[in-house]
Amino acid sequence: MKIWIDADAAPRDVKDVVFRAAKRLSVETVLVANQRIGIPANAETVSMVTVREGADVADRYIVLNSESGDLVVTADIPLAALLVDKQVDVIDPRGEAYDASNIASRLSMRNFMDDLRGAGTVTGGSRPYGDRDKKAFANTFDRLLTKLLKRAAS
Repeated sequence: MKIWIDADAAPRDVKDVVFRAAKRLSVETVLVANQRIGIPANAETVSMVTVREGADVADRYIVLNSESGDLVVTADIPLAALLVDKQVDVIDPRGEAYDASNIASRLSMRNFMDDLRGAGTVTGGSRPYGDRDKKAFANTFDRLLTKLLKRAAS
C-alpha cells in the first residue's frame, strides 16, 4: 500500500497531513511533480519523483505505477477517473473521495465547465483553500487510509 500525491498543485496543508500520517504509520508515500518539492528531513518513508515537464506527465506516471490498494491525492478529475478505473482509492485536497459511484458525474461536470471556458464564458475559479477544506481532507484521508491499511493487513 502506497500513498501517491499529485504534488504540483497540492496545498502545503495537505502534504503536511499526509507526511505526519506517513511517518506515524510507516506508510510509503511518493510525491510526483515536474519540479522538486521539499520533503521533511525526518520523513523516512516519503520520496519524491520529478518527471519531465509536459502536459499530464506526472499523471501518467501515477497511473502507470499505482495499483489497487493504493491511495492517491489529486485535484485532477481526469486523473481520478483513470485511477478509479484501476480500483485505486482517490481523494481530492478538499476531502472529496472519488469512486465508481461519483466519478462519472464529476468528470462530466468538469468537461462541461471546460467547454464553457473554451467558449469564452467566465466561470470563476475555485474558492480559496481554507481551514474547513483542511479538516474535511484530514477526516476523509484518515478514514480511507484506515480502511486501506486494514485491507492490506488481512
